[in-house]
Amino acid sequence: MTRLGRRFGTVLTVFTASGALAGAVLTGAAPADAAEKTTRIGPGVTYTQLDIPAARGVAHAHVVTVDLRNPHVRVDLLHPGAVAARAPVSRLADARGAVAGVNGDFFDISETQHPGVEATGATVGPAIASGRGLKAAVPEGQRFGPPLPPGTGTEDVFGVGADRRARLDRVALDGSVRSAKGTWPLRGFNQYALPVGTVGAFTSDWGGASRVRATCGTDTDRAAPCSTDTYEVTVRRGRVVSAAGAPGSGRIARGTTVLVGREAGARKLRGLSLGERVKVRHRLVARSSRVPYRFAVGGYPMMTGGVPLPGLDDTTSAVRTAVGFSDHGHRMQLLALDGAPRFRAGLTIAEVTLAMKRLGSKDAFSLDGGGSTTMVARRPGAHAVSVLNHPSGGAERPVPNGIGVFETP
Repeated sequence: MTRLGRRFGTVLTVFTASGALAGAVLTGAAPADAAEKTTRIGPGVTYTQLDIPAARGVAHAHVVTVDLRNPHVRVDLLHPGAVAARAPVSRLADARGAVAGVNGDFFDISETQHPGVEATGATVGPAIASGRGLKAAVPEGQRFGPPLPPGTGTEDVFGVGADRRARLDRVALDGSVRSAKGTWPLRGFNQYALPVGTVGAFTSDWGGASRVRATCGTDTDRAAPCSTDTYEVTVRRGRVVSAAGAPGSGRIARGTTVLVGREAGARKLRGLSLGERVKVRHRLVARSSRVPYRFAVGGYPMMTGGVPLPGLDDTTSAVRTAVGFSDHGHRMQLLALDGAPRFRAGLTIAEVTLAMKRLGSKDAFSLDGGGSTTMVARRPGAHAVSVLNHPSGGAERPVPNGIGVFETP
């Protein structure tokens, strides 16, 4: 296998696990002349491993392919039951009964820039699970993760629609707050950062994490100080039941919405009175598709229609997670690179995009990588999933969401 310069060679050396799936004790790549075999995980679901020669050496990839036309398989969001919570991918998969899965979106992993403010663990982009919107996207300047390719943003998602077809799109928040004093736009929904001067809503899906982080940073600078002009109002059964001068924490009861405002948004909330009627409306809307998403996860696109996006990073190599699709959205490929020491150099975004193209994907989407990259699957006859790759941190990192593959009757 040759070491190449800044681009792939013409061939991916492909090999697959025969018999039982490769588990957590993966010893490395098979020889280049290994016979090609495919391991069946479940109806319409197969598992493959492959070597990818790249600029900094050989990367080792784990790939799960899903035939979305198969009526006995479905795909949905893995999540721990709260937006502001994290768990290892294996635990998320087992809790939902998934047969395979990978980690998902980039997330609020550290708040060293805001001493005393806890990291929420919430994701950057929108999230939809089982057809229900869980959260909207943070402003682009507030995101965690590598630089975005030109023309992409935090509202970009990969998902599968109610028509069982995979697609890329942008998902935006459509919402409002209405009272006798007027109506104003809702600019946040269960997200760890609100645009400056706006109001955001938090529901029971948020979890118990502090809401202070939502008022820190600005639309262009994640590290900017937390706002000192904030206000919080709790609405239950359509009426204001309490108010506070700063965002709070603790679980939010079902049927209750907590409104958090900063700057101009805080001033609007201060105008509401206890007992006043307030109607909060919110929904997630796809920009292009009229087919509702069954599930959607954030990240950023790398390739559309078989053409890599311009400006993809071709210098920074890392362990990566990606998802792609082909056959008009009926065939999905999940890819996770191995983080074992001999493969840890990984791939650049440009290289992983070409890898997805050579695997057959027409559209490809980057998910969180590095220590988050994890792929799991259930061994034949097993009751729990095994970790297929070596996480680069030596163990699974707790993550806020992922993509799960499920068998259906």
